[in-house]
Amino acid sequence: MRFLWKYLKHDKWRIMGGMGLKLAGTLVELLIPYIMEHLLDHVVREKQVLPVLLWGGAMILLACAVRFLNVTANRRAVRIARNNILKIRQDLFHAALNLSGGQTDRIGMPSIISRMTSDTYNVQSFMQSVQTLGIRAPIMLIGGIAVTLAMDAGLALILCIMAPIMIGLVVFISFRGIPLYDMVQRGMDDIVRIMRENITGIRVVKALSKEPFEMRRFGEANNTTSRRDIKAGITMAMPGPVVTLFLNIGLTLIVFIGARRVNSGATEPGVILAFLTYFNMILMGVMGLNRVFMMLSKANASAARIAELAETEEDLPVLPAEAGAKTEREGYIVFDHVSFTYAPGEGNAQYDAAAFAGSARQQCLKDIDFTIRRGGSLGIIGATGSGKTTIINLLMRFYDADEGHVFVDGRDIRTWDRDELRRHFGAVFQNDTIFAASIRENVVFGRDVGDAGLEEALADAKAADFVNGYMDGADHEAAIHGSNFSGGQKQRLLIARALAAKPDILVLDDASSALDYRTDAELRKAIRERHADTTLIVIAQRISSIMNLDEIIVLDEGEMIGRGTHEELMRRCPEYREIQQTQMGEAG
Repeated sequence: MRFLWKYLKHDKWRIMGGMGLKLAGTLVELLIPYIMEHLLDHVVREKQVLPVLLWGGAMILLACAVRFLNVTANRRAVRIARNNILKIRQDLFHAALNLSGGQTDRIGMPSIISRMTSDTYNVQSFMQSVQTLGIRAPIMLIGGIAVTLAMDAGLALILCIMAPIMIGLVVFISFRGIPLYDMVQRGMDDIVRIMRENITGIRVVKALSKEPFEMRRFGEANNTTSRRDIKAGITMAMPGPVVTLFLNIGLTLIVFIGARRVNSGATEPGVILAFLTYFNMILMGVMGLNRVFMMLSKANASAARIAELAETEEDLPVLPAEAGAKTEREGYIVFDHVSFTYAPGEGNAQYDAAAFAGSARQQCLKDIDFTIRRGGSLGIIGATGSGKTTIINLLMRFYDADEGHVFVDGRDIRTWDRDELRRHFGAVFQNDTIFAASIRENVVFGRDVGDAGLEEALADAKAADFVNGYMDGADHEAAIHGSNFSGGQKQRLLIARALAAKPDILVLDDASSALDYRTDAELRKAIRERHADTTLIVIAQRISSIMNLDEIIVLDEGEMIGRGTHEELMRRCPEYREIQQTQMGEAG
């Protein structure tokens, strides 16, 4: 919970002011039964109407004051909680955007989403309740006992005996609920993951008639989380009935003992009525404390998860220029004997951080070594899982190499500021995203491109024809994930986005797989002619997409088994020749 204080401390005076209003409202509320006792036992006996009206009017005014003070304090609490949770969500979003590839993989996207949604909701609810019930409940409890002690110490002794028992029970059970709610939130991560997978892949699920299977999978996760939530709820609900039982026993004793004391003349009837009112106030105080501790249990678990994300330290620090590796090799992009291994779970949404510590690592790239001149081009081809995309991940520094070094423009990429480095790139990744926004917003993407740059990028990506075919042109709205576009249309829009800022380095990772051969050829021609100074890296499954590039490397299980031009590889690399023959229908 220390994490929350760095946000709340900026509002400490507002919080104290709100709590002061709540304290004042609660103290005034405690006065009303006391005045009622005085009215019944003393004023009414005088049998004069005016004093009765005056004291009754005073009770009405105090009740109005209580309402005003409580409403004002509650509104202030809601505003403070809302403003702080707004800052927390903003910081969480910033932290999520700045996680390295390994950190994102280890935490998992579903967990990041649930931390920014359900966890922040739990924290917001706690912030509100601690400013309202956090002051009202204990004052109701302590103040009620104090006033009843002043009115009749004998009857108040009943409350003094029961109150510590009830409070101890509430505190003991509440702290047992903290780990239970942590398990509930982890279960929510699983639910979000399954929902995210199914919503993203809904067409595949429907096409393969896998709705019953996915329903069972979701049902298992949902039932598991529900059982955890029920267990936590039952545990946290235990104090309620027990507290009510104790208070009802106390209420019965007060009525019984109070009646005897009234009959003996030891106390007044108004005192008994006031005691019953204070008893209800004390009940509300204890139940309020129970609610605060319940929300504390949820918020404590949620705040720990939020803090873990928000306070994740940068694991890819920028090195001073003198600390970076040096290279004598000429070339705009240099991979100098690079090897890399993914940690278990990286790239896996179901990654379990606890299992990570003792797990073996799986090597992905082994001794990758190549150079690309400025304005040159490189094609990368290989089987699925051979490490093609990993090369791009290292080049753009989503991860750091385990061995060897990567250089851009003669500098070790570890010495580049991250934003400065990535401004050199325009990239289209596998399964890249079209956002639910206009075509213009998807292509421009917040950059200073202008209408002329937008039109040029759409033309170069061979997307201008279909975009201009819409009545609203580039202002046409894309659905979520671009579901209202065909696969080829989406890829052309993604390529237009990559080209729009005229990058120094253009990365196309399987970016033309949905294009027909003619459109693919026209696209490659446009890039060669209009972006001749751009350094081009193309990852492809089709040899036709890379055969005219300056150099091609062939990967197999993370190793370079071939390197050269298309003609050289056809002569020297059997694996490349086999791919060519298979794709061109010449095999066998």
